[in-house]
Amino acid sequence: MDIAEVARRSGLPASTLRYYEEKGLIASVGRHGLRRLFDSGVLERLSLIALGRTAGFTLEEIAGVFAPDGRPRIDRQQLAARADALEHTIRRLAALRDGLRHAAACPAPDHLACPRFRRLLRLAAATQRRARPASPAAPRPDRSRPGRGAR
Repeated sequence: MDIAEVARRSGLPASTLRYYEEKGLIASVGRHGLRRLFDSGVLERLSLIALGRTAGFTLEEIAGVFAPDGRPRIDRQQLAARADALEHTIRRLAALRDGLRHAAACPAPDHLACPRFRRLLRLAAATQRRARPASPAAPRPDRSRPGRGAR
């Protein structure tokens, strides 16, 4: 398949396919003129990459999943650790969701008068303190800007 067909079938732009090839995640098998050619197995590999990205793995971690012969060698302990981290994130986000829903429906005349809302504020402050670097000389990167995602 040429790169346009892989892009169409995978839903990924050709630029991402070229980037993945540059990073060693996929490999073309040749060229037809200027177009890269891929074997049909590249679609399954792209699906594995998509699953890894969805689970929060970096491209470098995903690259380590593939053996030199190109076959996947998935570390089950790494998967279990990622599942545990996702479970922690889910619990934290569920608690946040519940707190926000309560705040939206709270009958208190002022949110600051609501004990549950104040608890939510304390949790947010504690989370912020834990995320802050130990040294004030080390500024934190601005993570609010768009465009930080990998291809």
